[in-house]
Amino acid sequence: MNRLKQILLTLLIMVSFQVQTWAQCAMCRATVENNVSTGETSVGAGLNTGILYLFVMPYLIAMVIGYLWYKKAKERKSKYIFHGEKF
Repeated sequence: MNRLKQILLTLLIMVSFQVQTWAQCAMCRATVENNVSTGETSVGAGLNTGILYLFVMPYLIAMVIGYLWYKKAKERKSKYIFHGEKF
């Protein structure tokens, strides 16, 4: 349980002190530069948000699966312990 607290504290610190980042691939950057040169600036913000959304989703899915796996393993472990004795 102590290890879990350390991991959660580390994640909390990382999220608290995050720096706002903007990710762009080469094609997205070219599209944004082309639109900026014509006077449109709203496309760049949408592309950045979409890229960051696509970047975060696999990690969130992995975290949910990991949590469910941990919870199921904890339930299985508690089934086999009877009054402090293992069978």
